[in-house]
Amino acid sequence: MGRARVPAGRLRRVSREHQARSLPDKASLDAVWGEFRRTAGDNLRNQLIEHYLYLVRYNAERIGSKLPDEVDVDDLMSAGIFGLVDAIDAFDLERGVKFETYCAPRIRGAILDELRNMDWVPRLVRHRAHKLADATRALEMELGRIPNDDEIARRLNMSRAQLHKLMRDASAVTLVSLSRKYSDLDSQREISEIDVLPDDRGSDPVAEAQKRDLKDLVTRGLSRAERLIVVLYYYEQMTMKQIGQTLDLSESRVSQMHSAVLERLRAQLQARQREFVPEPR
Repeated sequence: MGRARVPAGRLRRVSREHQARSLPDKASLDAVWGEFRRTAGDNLRNQLIEHYLYLVRYNAERIGSKLPDEVDVDDLMSAGIFGLVDAIDAFDLERGVKFETYCAPRIRGAILDELRNMDWVPRLVRHRAHKLADATRALEMELGRIPNDDEIARRLNMSRAQLHKLMRDASAVTLVSLSRKYSDLDSQREISEIDVLPDDRGSDPVAEAQKRDLKDLVTRGLSRAERLIVVLYYYEQMTMKQIGQTLDLSESRVSQMHSAVLERLRAQLQARQREFVPEPR
């Protein structure tokens, strides 16, 4: 919004002092409004802000109840105060409208504007994500199960390719804080999202050990050239021509050696086939 954020500590302190500082009766409030309209003094504006601060908290808590836990109500109040100040400055006593009615939309608007500025996802993408979610929920209620892609595409009147693009766009909408508490009813200790988030870039140590054992078994008893052919072809995904250039051999010679190695390995594995078959219990 381009304006300084009101510190959260200041908001909490003002909220605690609100009852003590709020104007005691309607006559006092009307007098402050009248004097403020004549002088526009900062002290009078501050009195009005502190008196109507409960409206900011009320709207901030209502909006915050529909947002993730990571969104702090004090941050929403910080934005809402700017809407309250604008409403106080622009309020016309002559129109006979209650200030509470007049300022509520401005407070909500200021809070929503701040949320939009904080949102890194374009509004069109978020709108499409909501559209996809609404269609999916409606189909789940109608079918009593999770709908498939074809059913969702028909409901949205689009092709599968368009639906998959929409799903890719929608998947970028959701962000999860790694410090957020993870809900696990069976666990007695406090768990965060980062404790249960799978690392797709990591490797499974059991699978890596199995690959290493299989590689040792396959290459055991082979010459250096034969071992390099197996490793470069199956593990490094090189072509016969590239292997020949690496080993200074012709492509046909590499192919012959590869075929010979396969025949010998096939015979060795067949002889040890019983080792790979689990014994009956």
